[in-house]
Amino acid sequence: MKVEARGNGEVEILDVNGKLTLGEPTAALRDAIRNLISQGRKLILLNLAKISYIDSAGIGELVSSFVAVEKQGGALKLVNLEKRVHGILQMTKILTVFEVFESEEAAVASFATLASLETAQ
Repeated sequence: MKVEARGNGEVEILDVNGKLTLGEPTAALRDAIRNLISQGRKLILLNLAKISYIDSAGIGELVSSFVAVEKQGGALKLVNLEKRVHGILQMTKILTVFEVFESEEAAVASFATLASLETAQ
């Protein structure tokens, strides 16, 4: 699995490609998110357009990352869920935890309030 980071204003977008499964893939995602948090980048959007499969370990890592980002006062959101992945996340009720968007533009715009709160502090 490959994780590539790119910025869009205050939002850091992680393009995730491959299968999000137990082992190296979940570790790669965990490391990428923890690295962003350590840099003070707490508004994170996971682009899952190229995730073809997710297992229980991948779901667990999404939840763990969500909690880690929220504890730092940030937000973690999802965009571009592939149909099969969307079905798995819906069946496991994980979609009730995350804000999910169909377009990157809408997702980035949804962070605007959080970004303005960060700069006000």
